[in-house]
Amino acid sequence: MKSISAKIRLFCACAAALLCLPLVCHAQERCGIARDFTFQALERIHDGTNNDVEDGIQLLKQANEMCRSFGDAWYYRSLFERKLNQGSKADYSLSNAKKYGSEAMDQGMNPFTLAAPPEPGLKTLPPIHTKFALIVGISKFHDATLDLHFTSKDATDLSNVLKDPRFGKFPAANVHTLTDNVTQRRVKEELNWLAREAGPDDLVVIFLASHGTSRSQDTAAVSYVVTSDTDLKDQDTLFGTALGMAEISEIVRSRIRARRTVILLDTCHSGAAGVANKERALDVNESAPSESILKDISKGVGRAIVSSSSENQSSYEGTPFQNGYFTHFLVQAMQHDNGMDSIDQIFSFVKDNVSKAAANRATARSTDQRGFDTSGGAKKIAVDLGQTPVLTTSQVGGEIVIGAPAGK
Repeated sequence: MKSISAKIRLFCACAAALLCLPLVCHAQERCGIARDFTFQALERIHDGTNNDVEDGIQLLKQANEMCRSFGDAWYYRSLFERKLNQGSKADYSLSNAKKYGSEAMDQGMNPFTLAAPPEPGLKTLPPIHTKFALIVGISKFHDATLDLHFTSKDATDLSNVLKDPRFGKFPAANVHTLTDNVTQRRVKEELNWLAREAGPDDLVVIFLASHGTSRSQDTAAVSYVVTSDTDLKDQDTLFGTALGMAEISEIVRSRIRARRTVILLDTCHSGAAGVANKERALDVNESAPSESILKDISKGVGRAIVSSSSENQSSYEGTPFQNGYFTHFLVQAMQHDNGMDSIDQIFSFVKDNVSKAAANRATARSTDQRGFDTSGGAKKIAVDLGQTPVLTTSQVGGEIVIGAPAGK
């Protein structure tokens, strides 16, 4: 009898779980939308004006309406409310963040605090203590139609140059390279490693190569990096499973203390027809990070961000190179003058050569035009076939020398 009772209890439990599956899935989708609202709020914080903060609070309220248990939205809401001296509201929001749990709270994220704040009169930095790098290149995705050919090789090639004692001069143990099964969670864990390990006098390099997406009809143009586990089934799953550029920005701005931090973003690639079809269906465009997000990341001392293309362009890979165009010339630039060129000098070389290579490609394959009208139609729109890298720097940013040895 005991055995039969146990079986009945097991059957009832399984049946209840199956009945709840649709509700669980719906809740996960709503929390994916809530996550997107939270990123929109963060990307609206530029100068910390009251208008920015008030707009952000409204978005965070929408996030909590969509998913009450999304602790990050409650946590950021508490910071935004405290910024406006709304103490009792901030306390209530913070209590909910503690109740539901918040990764952002645990990590001490704060969009109003800079880890490397500007220093009046600062013109030079002390010698480098040590160097760290996180190099990410994602070629294989759970959705095989997203696969890229050379992004993983890009990461490996750049890592080898950084670890080469002739050029990058990075301690091998301090260069973390991710190329296989690169999940959203794994990238965030590695970014947190940099935040924990790198001190003010260290040098940090972050390289990301993958698909980049933005929701073009959204005035915030919220940007995402597609990771191996990103689900492009619909917008809700995309927002819930891709890596938000706002997350990267917040870690760099508020947690990475190194006053020499270089971010290299190759986050838009010309893909196969399957990718373009998904973009059209999901009302997203594959694109490089927006100008506003680049400026947000650059706030502080010693920030240099190089994006492989401008907002309205794709980044190319392959013929005639066995790499992405951007990485091909970046590796060449890193090998010049024993790695002692500044970021300004590296950028000048990369920009000139990438632009020329992309122009030659566009001339040879003028019909290779991609991008779709995201207003619901299938009409192709004009896309800039060029590729022009973009450099954004903060105070003392352009003078950073990636290949400088420790002590210099």
